[in-house]
Amino acid sequence: MLNNKMTELLKVKYPIIQAPMAGGITTSTLVAEVSNSGGLGMIGAGYLTPVQTREQIKEIKQLTSHPFGINLFVPKEFMVTEKEVHSANQFLNPIRQQLNLQEKDSFEIPRFNDVFETFMEQIKIVMEEKVPVCSFTFGIPSKEVIAELKQSNIILIGTATTVREAVENEKAGIDIVVVQGSEAGGHRGSFIDEYQQSLVGLMSLIPQVVDTVNIPVVAAGGIMDGRGLMASICLGAKGVQMGTAFLTCVESGAHKVHKEAILNANEDQTDLTRSFSGKWARGIKNKFIIEMQDKENLLPDYPVQNTLTQDIRKASSTQNNQDFMSLWSGQSPRLAKSQTVKSLIKNIIEEAKNINSYI
Repeated sequence: MLNNKMTELLKVKYPIIQAPMAGGITTSTLVAEVSNSGGLGMIGAGYLTPVQTREQIKEIKQLTSHPFGINLFVPKEFMVTEKEVHSANQFLNPIRQQLNLQEKDSFEIPRFNDVFETFMEQIKIVMEEKVPVCSFTFGIPSKEVIAELKQSNIILIGTATTVREAVENEKAGIDIVVVQGSEAGGHRGSFIDEYQQSLVGLMSLIPQVVDTVNIPVVAAGGIMDGRGLMASICLGAKGVQMGTAFLTCVESGAHKVHKEAILNANEDQTDLTRSFSGKWARGIKNKFIIEMQDKENLLPDYPVQNTLTQDIRKASSTQNNQDFMSLWSGQSPRLAKSQTVKSLIKNIIEEAKNINSYI
């Protein structure tokens, strides 16, 4: 049951993928430890420069001889006006004051061409460095990119929040699809429907996707232990992708304030917000989310809002102030533990095997 088409494709011992959390959480040690413990470690390269991307790949190769993967954000055209940026800064300046930051009025707007160029450079690096697995969030890359990666024998993983998105991944030639339930922490991987239509619970989503596509399905969203793994497999998934469970691990690069916030949170304390980045994401409700709630629809889209709040998030982290940090978390924080990666994976597999012996 724990060895199947997914484990064969990925060449891993256990059907467990560590979610590729961007922003410094997926340290080389975390990624390598997951791979060394039988799962698939993943680099969250969404915010890395091409130089940083290559450096981290090389670093991980020194720490593990097992397969690991990398995740990239698929760039999407975005429109923004000076007026929108000015308006967003008016909302953010009172928060900057609270953090003793300089107020901002104007801002250098990110250009789509630059974002796209970075993405294409990262694709080139993934092929040159022969990374065995590449996954995508926020969309599906072009046919040309997919064809090039496949020529390099790289296994491709897509992300979907609805059956329709999973079908599009399969049509495009993606090898494995991660289905992200509404319980999932961090950014929503939706790319076709609006976020409201894409908030399908994982236990509803898995069997509907499994019945519709022929590629292996991986379950993501609120899974923290062997029970979640076995429940997903019983519904037809070939494995799981786990974020929050790995975020609180010793090897994770998450800020200690972020880890503590999860370890002390209850299941009803997470919320969906687009205030941090301009894209809907689930995190622990804090002062920033509450203060920005009624302004959310007026904020610019990703990646503009993400760049605008960068100074706020950075200062908040430096000051150990959880009020204005993006504390991404799934809906099962009560199940989070501070432990090593090795211990987490060992416990998941032991629990899964015990459940399996009862079935």
